[in-house]
Amino acid sequence: MTTEYRRILLDGYPILTTRHGDELVTKDGRSIGVDEAVHLAPCNPSKIICVHLNYESRVKEFITKLPPAPTYFQKPVTALNTHKGAVVRPERCKYLNYEGEIAIVIGRSCRNIAPDEAADYILGYSVANDYGLHDFRDTDAGSMLRVKGSDTLCPIGPGLVTGWDFRGKQIRTLVNGEVRQDGNTSEMEWDMHYLVADIARTITLEPGDVLLSGTPANSRPVQPGDVVEVEVEGLGKLTNTVVHGPTPIRDDCGAQPTESEEVISTAMGGDWEFRGIRAAGGQGAAFYESALETK
Repeated sequence: MTTEYRRILLDGYPILTTRHGDELVTKDGRSIGVDEAVHLAPCNPSKIICVHLNYESRVKEFITKLPPAPTYFQKPVTALNTHKGAVVRPERCKYLNYEGEIAIVIGRSCRNIAPDEAADYILGYSVANDYGLHDFRDTDAGSMLRVKGSDTLCPIGPGLVTGWDFRGKQIRTLVNGEVRQDGNTSEMEWDMHYLVADIARTITLEPGDVLLSGTPANSRPVQPGDVVEVEVEGLGKLTNTVVHGPTPIRDDCGAQPTESEEVISTAMGGDWEFRGIRAAGGQGAAFYESALETK
């Protein structure tokens, strides 16, 4: 049996609620409608760890193959965002991609466990969107720090569901009501239990910590004003709106946003863009605009 918990602001105070139909109910008996609530992230992680490639459709899209074991990157906790929170695309950046994912939330201190023990350490699951700011792909391709870790780029929610079986579940991402990603957890090379056990071999996972478990094919850029929804069967729907950040990326220090072949190819989903850009004579930005019109 599953139970859904949501953290919200109620009368200005952060509080844990349990969902009962269309109502969120506190332990002291107060209630508020699901659509009226101001949501908070469903957990308070000390770290957010993300797997690179895991879904078969994504691997095929990039015309590559999986490594022998999972590889990971980390999002800073300052990237954490909420259901209905605004996702900021900074001025001077163009390549902000959605990635619908499932978040694994740790329930108790976890270190050096076997995969078949991992379920005992998982509190529950939530919906996530692992946004990537690919304008910085040339600079942080290894660490993914600015690509995946900029402020607001990790919305999680709306709730945390306990007792949920991750096997054979549909995951979809919609932009302005149009389905853009449509996958199933059966595509995953490494399941939730394996990912937790793998990380916990050398890194202690604490209560509230989050592991993001990968995305299916067809991550693409979104624009300010777009409404992005990630739906996971049994976990609900996470909704966010992309907004324009009026403050430009500073140009008096650090690497600058770029539109290289690597940036455009990654943002547009794989190797075919490389071929197209080269066929177009290397005119990356112009080719990108024409490619967007066909999708």
